Amino acid sequence: MSEELNANAVDDRPMVLAENLVKIYKTADIEVLALQGLDLTVQKGELTAIIGNSGSGKSTFLNMLGGLDEPSAGRLYVDGQDLFKMTRTQKDEYKRNTVGFVWQNNARNLLPYMTALENIITPMLLTSAKDKKARAEELLDLVGMSHRKNSRHSQLSGGEQQRIAIAIALANSPKLLLADEPTGSVDRKTADYIFDVFRRLNRDYGQTIIIVTHDVELSKKVNRVVAIRDGKISSERILRERYQGSFEAGAVNWMEEETQDEFAIVDKAGRLQVPRHMLEDLGLEDNKIKVAYEEGKVILSKP
Repeated sequence: MSEELNANAVDDRPMVLAENLVKIYKTADIEVLALQGLDLTVQKGELTAIIGNSGSGKSTFLNMLGGLDEPSAGRLYVDGQDLFKMTRTQKDEYKRNTVGFVWQNNARNLLPYMTALENIITPMLLTSAKDKKARAEELLDLVGMSHRKNSRHSQLSGGEQQRIAIAIALANSPKLLLADEPTGSVDRKTADYIFDVFRRLNRDYGQTIIIVTHDVELSKKVNRVVAIRDGKISSERILRERYQGSFEAGAVNWMEEETQDEFAIVDKAGRLQVPRHMLEDLGLEDNKIKVAYEEGKVILSKP
């Protein structure tokens, strides 16, 4: 694996490489295991959605990728950078130049006393970027908000605030764009539009994007959906080939059609998470299950 992360193999490095990632939160009275050996690889140019129930560990993982939280054990690389070995100065530079973050809470995305244009320019003030205003106006146009460049937070709807938040996150041209429940506080029509913005960023500019969302219906628009359960990857859904070009055509009812194939994930230790509803249908009386291999198939059955 060290060869993949070597500086001489930059083009071959994944954008995200997480191996056996563990996160433990400790208080005086309790210890919570938020991540339990999570393995995930995201290639450059991918648009990936992460779904899971509340407490599954998805936001914890996103905060680690954003440099906002530290793993307890395992390996975590972003664009070849080892997040375990970063100094505080390196971490600050990483958050400024490698990742962009869009929060669900718009109060964390926009400074209320600044206009939309000024909010986008602000992250660039910490860099040597030239033509900052021109860059900000370009980003406003990219998210369809040029007409609101002089508006402040209180003058914008929730959907408008989120579109400007995306522009702010893109201000310093991050290699990885992270979004934590970006559609959690808007209506369905606005949520659909915001997801479409992410799709266009990925399709037209090759932007690598990871979105944490609870909206399973909207995640059907994404090529790859990773499900986290109990702190590890439990399954993945991949967009079926015949739907690959349907996003632009607008001929698909994404809310009703099943657009993805679902796959269970076997980790490096050979462990498999069986969906809970399947175990319930089997009617197991304890934690033992019969495993058989027949004609190229692994068969799980009640003893």
